[in-house]
Amino acid sequence: MPETLPAEPPAEPMVAGLFHVAVKTNDLDATVAFYTRILGLRNGFRPDFGYPGAWLYVPVAGGPAILHIYAGGPALLPDGIAPSGTAAIDHVSLACRGFQGYVARFRAAGLDWREFLVPGTTLWQLFVYDPSGVQCELTFEGAGESGPPPDMSPGRAYVAGSSFFDPATYPKLR
Repeated sequence: MPETLPAEPPAEPMVAGLFHVAVKTNDLDATVAFYTRILGLRNGFRPDFGYPGAWLYVPVAGGPAILHIYAGGPALLPDGIAPSGTAAIDHVSLACRGFQGYVARFRAAGLDWREFLVPGTTLWQLFVYDPSGVQCELTFEGAGESGPPPDMSPGRAYVAGSSFFDPATYPKLR
């Protein structure tokens, strides 16, 4: 008769990281363009769920799919339109590098953005909206960045809780 080993105790519950964020959109092409062309994520494999969407990956070898985009089907409210904005979630934060390069991309695309210096740290931040009104926070280690620090002047400095998203003036991204 084979010897029975004692059962392993169950693993202690813990959060090990953020797996991904899912965004609903009414404009899949513009949303994918924002996250790939402007932010630099890579469009990659997505299982066939029976409705349109995209999985966007960190652009390094073996990088995870950190952003899932839904269009149609489960993205839609009963009125047939996907919701916009971030609602109870204020923003999605991404660890980035190349602060000045992102500012140049925002300018070239006609996007509005805000800048911020995190008090008591060396962190620099940029805030920008995707086409669905989801606020994105790009966070940089300022000690590793070149060029001037974030512009904290009125109108350019990020102010928590105040939206600067205007769907009527948002540029057409493709």
